[in-house]
Amino acid sequence: MSASAAAVSAADWRADFPALDQSVHGQPLVYLDSAASAQQPAAVIDAISRYQREDHANVHRGVHTLSHRATEAYEGARDKIRDFINAGSRNEIVLTSGTTEAINLVAQSLCRPRLQPGDKILITHLEHHANIVPWQLVCEQTGAELVVAPINDMGEIELNTLLDLIDDRVFLIGIAHVANALGTVCPIEKVIEHARQRGIPVLVDGAQGVPHLEVDVRALGCDFYVFSGHKMFGPTGTGVLYGREELLESMPPWQGGGDMILEVSFDKTIYNELPYKFEAGTPNISGVVGLGAAIDYLQSIGMPNIARYEQDLHDYMVAALKQVDGIRLIGEARHKASVQSFLLDDIHSHDLGTILDHQGVAIRTGHHCAMPVMQYFGISGTSRASLAFYNNHNDVDRLIAALVKAKEIFG
Repeated sequence: MSASAAAVSAADWRADFPALDQSVHGQPLVYLDSAASAQQPAAVIDAISRYQREDHANVHRGVHTLSHRATEAYEGARDKIRDFINAGSRNEIVLTSGTTEAINLVAQSLCRPRLQPGDKILITHLEHHANIVPWQLVCEQTGAELVVAPINDMGEIELNTLLDLIDDRVFLIGIAHVANALGTVCPIEKVIEHARQRGIPVLVDGAQGVPHLEVDVRALGCDFYVFSGHKMFGPTGTGVLYGREELLESMPPWQGGGDMILEVSFDKTIYNELPYKFEAGTPNISGVVGLGAAIDYLQSIGMPNIARYEQDLHDYMVAALKQVDGIRLIGEARHKASVQSFLLDDIHSHDLGTILDHQGVAIRTGHHCAMPVMQYFGISGTSRASLAFYNNHNDVDRLIAALVKAKEIFG
């Protein structure tokens, strides 16, 4: 895709997102917080609205027409997810409320019954709290040890050290595909390859990977891949646990209730087959329908096209930020995706975010649910600009102008 063709396409993509066509404090909105929650295209909003108006009923339970339509839409989304990440079977797609629930499910269903004192869970210093706290909990419950692989001053994982930490006591490795605070694209292929030689399962936190990169779980060879709908232009409260079928088969249910059972008596319960044994209770049906629509939308553009466009825009943003006097970039990994954290002089990130908001520019401020990353750099938090394919050069230019204005205000 040429630069001119990309610009035309980006203008078309941007027009698909109603929320971007508004003003904030009298200024046209520049939305640079997609890593926290991406905006939704009209196609997603319309799909949810259509379901709510015409098809709403519970799934898997009714014999009437609306229930059939709801079930068809819900299960159709599961098939779209399977194709999107190239899973081997729809049985490997467990629908969850998000990345956090998916990680907790693996921690409590796979790890808790099997971990022994002296076993290890290995993660990295780059992880989001959702890929730290569930492992801390299960280690406390079982006497296992949480081991953390270090990072360097560029915000990259020290790969050789991580690989050296993989020994026969490591039960599972949890690692981000893309680090949410710094945008670092982690070397998951090498970690997975090394772990497989020892038969150690790997869980990849793909919350920031799926919206920006083409993901093929079979090519990666990971055992689990988890992600959230709201990061990938879908609704909140939706998410996915991909797991290799043989592993999911070996895991007991995590939660009990309707839909995860085949037969219940007071003496014994017979659990449902995959993937339903992990999906207790009435699900977020409209949200999953919206997630299916988000996948259709992404597929219509093409993830390789998105990745190329965003990489060029990210490079433009980083180069522009470096020209701002007083900027300190936090996280300058050689391989990054769509995110840049920074500090400006001694301005607190919350103050900076407020000033930018009054100029119509929405960024994220704080620790980004990655406190250990902030502690590594000796700071309390950063300002973070995160891009999506609906952003453009003008958005970056508006960010830079707002930062210059903030410097003037703070003297």
